[in-house]
Amino acid sequence: MAWAAGNGDRSENGDYIYGKRKLREIDRRIRYLSKSLDRAVVVDNSGKTHERVRFGATVTILYEAGDEREVTIVGVDELDSGNARVSWRSPLARALLTAKVGDTVTLRAPRGPKRLEIIAVRYDELR
Repeated sequence: MAWAAGNGDRSENGDYIYGKRKLREIDRRIRYLSKSLDRAVVVDNSGKTHERVRFGATVTILYEAGDEREVTIVGVDELDSGNARVSWRSPLARALLTAKVGDTVTLRAPRGPKRLEIIAVRYDELR
């Protein structure tokens, strides 16, 4: 910003105007993240026994095709790229939430509905 401000008339200085806009966007993002941290609550279900799938559960599911998969239901900011941790807002998590072992749920996927059977539910310690 100091370099751009030193280039002369600020009202027509593209570098200065662009720099100010970027700083406003950064400040807005910092405010959003700060407020998110203030509202954050740690949910620790480890060691508890739940009959139903809840937030924080690691669920073993069986697809119709016979493929078995294990997913953990986490918050929006805790996802990973390996698809082992899915957001509670995702279609998969929404289908699983409140179901229990032995239940069959329907996942509304882009390629059509898929039936999933819940094989196991556990709650691991926080890492």
